[in-house]
Amino acid sequence: MSFTNAPVTRTLVLGLVGASIAASLFDVKHYFYISVSTHFLRYHQAWRALIYQLCYTNSSEVLFAAIALYNMRAIEQLWGSRKYASFIAVTALITAVVPPLLLTLVLRPLSLWTFDFLPAGPTPIVFAILAQYHAIVPHTYKYKVALSTTAPTNDDSAALTFSDKSYRYLLALQLALFQWPGSLLGAAVGWVVGYSWRNELLPGTLTRWRVPGWVVGLRAQKSNEGFEGIRRRLEGEGSSSGTASGVQQPTEGEANRRRTMGQQLMDEVRGAF
Repeated sequence: MSFTNAPVTRTLVLGLVGASIAASLFDVKHYFYISVSTHFLRYHQAWRALIYQLCYTNSSEVLFAAIALYNMRAIEQLWGSRKYASFIAVTALITAVVPPLLLTLVLRPLSLWTFDFLPAGPTPIVFAILAQYHAIVPHTYKYKVALSTTAPTNDDSAALTFSDKSYRYLLALQLALFQWPGSLLGAAVGWVVGYSWRNELLPGTLTRWRVPGWVVGLRAQKSNEGFEGIRRRLEGEGSSSGTASGVQQPTEGEANRRRTMGQQLMDEVRGAF
């Protein structure tokens, strides 16, 4: 029941945990991180940019990311699964390209070729969701943590103020610092992409695009609604054409024969009262 109205979040959490465990069991974790000098420049493995966000390479990051995604499931519950899945897809596409390009073309030359590593994991996606969570979900309460036991209780300068959302930010901050500076780069890009999507700074086709309904289980519902609409329209056309052409209406006996036994019984009961 904890994932009520959040099937996309459930899929993200289970997929992340399952993919990370599978990468460890099959000993393929070395395929999911990026070293610019080795993988891009020497072996031309550009495909790594498309898969580096599929899993983490250590259990601590998996735990923190799963908790963060679970705690931010309110975004999907507010938006709906289709919009949330569309946002995840667009964010994953952008963050698959932007961090590797920034690292290769800008940050690596500026750091004199010492900043060369981009860790595995969907940290950019987590921070893009966190940007939406920060903007949409209000805090419920605030509390203060005193820095000194001797300070007056009404002295705001001697206390730190937190809210019920603070621990979620701390979880995400820990996730961003696990393998910095590479993880910090992914977190920063994800946050910028999340706010750009929310403020419609991205191209309009990206912010308005939606995944097909069947991806989040809406296909059957829409099909039923479509058939129901066609049935009602045909019934309306049939009744109007019959009235206009003067078609003879069925007699009372014919109408009774067309009705089911249950309908006739209910008519008898209503007539008795």
